[in-house]
Amino acid sequence: MSAAATILVVDDTPANIGVLLEALETAGFNVLVAESGKSALDQLGFAEPDLILLDVMMPGMDGFETCEHIKKNREWRSIPVLFMTALDEPQQKVRAFEAGAVDYIVKPIFEPEVLARVKAHLEIRRLRRNLEDELALRVDAENQLAKSLDRAVIITDQAGGIVFTTRLAESLLHRHCEDYQIAGQLPPSLSQPGSGLTMRRFDERGREDLHFIVLEEKAPSPNPGALLSLGLTPREAEVLFWIAQGKSNPDIATILGAAVRTVHKHVENIFRKLGCETRAAAAVMAQEALRN
Repeated sequence: MSAAATILVVDDTPANIGVLLEALETAGFNVLVAESGKSALDQLGFAEPDLILLDVMMPGMDGFETCEHIKKNREWRSIPVLFMTALDEPQQKVRAFEAGAVDYIVKPIFEPEVLARVKAHLEIRRLRRNLEDELALRVDAENQLAKSLDRAVIITDQAGGIVFTTRLAESLLHRHCEDYQIAGQLPPSLSQPGSGLTMRRFDERGREDLHFIVLEEKAPSPNPGALLSLGLTPREAEVLFWIAQGKSNPDIATILGAAVRTVHKHVENIFRKLGCETRAAAAVMAQEALRN
């Protein structure tokens, strides 16, 4: 059973607080009370509610200023704020939404309306959190899969289009298949005897929409690690390796999953460290290091 939601009521009128307190507690909510904007901000430092009912007209810090302070704080800005006021002017409503409110309740308070709005916005917040959590988990899982798999894995659809590759698979395809295009089809040269790669395919019985492929090199080939002896960082060694394969900076950026500008900067550092001025000269030095 999920825990009851907590509502923070901010109002300087005891009668209003009493009505809301009774209605909300009867509906099963936990209720916190603050009688001023400053008191509300102080409470948020100790306990984060699931929703805030905030009076507009209060002495000192009014509801608009209080809401602005809440929305400026990264830890509190996702808490839905519902304004309460006796003013029913369009300008006041616009100002409330500009301050960060999600809804507006006009006094005198009608308890069933308050409860309906509170429940609706709590449900919206719950759904939003679930969606954010699901997206975050999915992105994290995809990143971990792409980065942590130490095998050259490719997943294709029924038509042979590539829908996923590990970083090692990308590297091997670029190294051995001149006709490979990222996010395209499996290159025809991959199935030819001279490709330098073996391809093992695994299919799940009864499922034809996705195919699982593992690539392996027939014979080990030079790798960027051999270029570290030139005094380069691991990332610079990767960039130089692909320069030696005749790849352009945009191609290298795509292969490494980096920005083109970042690759440009790595190339500048490589030229400086190797004491050369052209890609051809850098490629020659790389090829010599790879042969050793």
